[in-house]
Amino acid sequence: MLTHLRPALVLFGLMTVLTGIAYPLAFTGFAQVALPGPANGSLLVRDGNVVGSALIGQNFASERYFQPRPSATSAPDPADSSKTIDAPYNAGNSSGANLGPTSQKLVDRVKADVERLRGEGASVVPADAVTTSASGLDPHVSPAYAALQVARVAKARNLPEASVRILLAGQTEGAFLGVLGEPRVNVLKLNLALDALRS
Repeated sequence: MLTHLRPALVLFGLMTVLTGIAYPLAFTGFAQVALPGPANGSLLVRDGNVVGSALIGQNFASERYFQPRPSATSAPDPADSSKTIDAPYNAGNSSGANLGPTSQKLVDRVKADVERLRGEGASVVPADAVTTSASGLDPHVSPAYAALQVARVAKARNLPEASVRILLAGQTEGAFLGVLGEPRVNVLKLNLALDALRS
């Protein structure tokens, strides 16, 4: 029996070392050399402090900032731990809403968002302005949704709209390799660039 068990144990040990230790360390080392920013979480730094990641959205509620798309993430209710409450962009609880098209809560929220945007002067409301992403943490919005917010942000910061539009154009990312994906704007990067302007 030992003659049959010994090769299996040796192979098990060898594969553990190769696939569990050597392979991950090799790729981690390669990533640290070739792509250190993405390998470490695409962290964004301002004044020497990490303010977030380019890969995870943040909730901006102030009128002075561009706001992200709605988020469906939640957190435990402090009053009753068996229930949850809305907690936009809670990175510790990435999830979609799982609300279907017949959900009254979803319908009411989308209608309220559309009415708010129309009240701000939007004639066409982009889909990402009223819908959540699958993770609830999408850091990007469409250029159309960002453009809807230019007047509000410029007014709140007492900046010319033209300056904010130029900044937005500079922060708009195109399709990957020119063909994959849609043009998009990273909200955190845009807001950091906005803070860099003197208001």
